[in-house]
Amino acid sequence: MNAESDERTGQSAANGGSGAEKPGVAPANTSESGSGSAEEAPLGSRAPEFIKARRTLHLSWQVGVFVVGLAVVGAGIVMLPLPGPGWLVIFAGMAIWATEFVWAQLVLRWTKRKVTEAAQRALDPRVRRRNIILTTVGLVIIAVLLGIYLWKFGFVMPWKIDQ
Repeated sequence: MNAESDERTGQSAANGGSGAEKPGVAPANTSESGSGSAEEAPLGSRAPEFIKARRTLHLSWQVGVFVVGLAVVGAGIVMLPLPGPGWLVIFAGMAIWATEFVWAQLVLRWTKRKVTEAAQRALDPRVRRRNIILTTVGLVIIAVLLGIYLWKFGFVMPWKIDQ
């Protein structure tokens, strides 16, 4: 909190904000204070209103969403050791769950934030330079080991060596 604004209500102290919100008036955007992204969707179910209106229908909807998301996540887990876009499919299943469950929405927000942070770190010139140097050193080590192997055994496959 500072003298300029009341972050709880979003009203500016300079505008005479008393701290009490007026009914029907949305609070001001507080993204300037760095408290988070103003573009994030509200948490909760994204089911159609006629489904939310009936408890049993909404529960059936949630079970269906859970089963479909579970099938997609399961397929992604199977694709991890097998050929296929495993992580992409797992995140797609999480996105399906996030249409209905708050915990999945929070996990997806956290994941998006971490991926964005990692991308920003990867674009840092010092990190890129370090990664290029480490890759070059690794390739030199592999080339030296391959050279030693070829010098000692010649061009013979490892399973055909008699020694």
